[in-house]
Amino acid sequence: MGKSCCEKKGPELEALRGKQSGVLKIVLLINAVMFVLEFTFGISSRSSALKADSLDMLGDAIVYAFSLYVLYRSDKWRASAALAKGLIIVGFAIFVLVDTTMKALGDTVPLSGTMGIIGTMALVANTTCLILLLKHRHDDLNMRSTFICSRNDIISNLGVLIAAAGVFFTHSKWPDIAFGYVIAAVFFKSAWPILTESFKTLRAEGI
Repeated sequence: MGKSCCEKKGPELEALRGKQSGVLKIVLLINAVMFVLEFTFGISSRSSALKADSLDMLGDAIVYAFSLYVLYRSDKWRASAALAKGLIIVGFAIFVLVDTTMKALGDTVPLSGTMGIIGTMALVANTTCLILLLKHRHDDLNMRSTFICSRNDIISNLGVLIAAAGVFFTHSKWPDIAFGYVIAAVFFKSAWPILTESFKTLRAEGI
């Protein structure tokens, strides 16, 4: 009976992995394209917010690549990938923190119009990713950590738009700087549950 149950679940699990793979490939492509777009305009508009958000896109593209790699592998592999995702998030948080501090020490005011346009495009792209990942968020640790990354993107995008509005109305760099610090804090906070759960799973696997 146990063997029969496993045989029945085998095709179901294979079908689930196939659906996950298709979704991950789409969101990987979206994030890779948006990283190039945001980083390019982040430099040209002198915006810490856009550069921070672009690095978030790059981090997510890497995360989705990890997720695809371990999709058909064991729980140990998926936990290791989740650990890598958490460390990537921490790394980007540190980068954003340093970059924002350097901008705070300068006198450059970013271009609010460019921030608003690119930020809106990024919000649409990430909302699409979140919708695609929504039904898979409870599948396993791999997909759950991926969903968390995508959810953080929405927060980041909204922050870019708020920062753009702040720069526009105040003609000051400080809304952009403030967002940089906020997104760094969000990254640190979101990395914690991913790292905690991955360590727990790895310990359960005897690692």
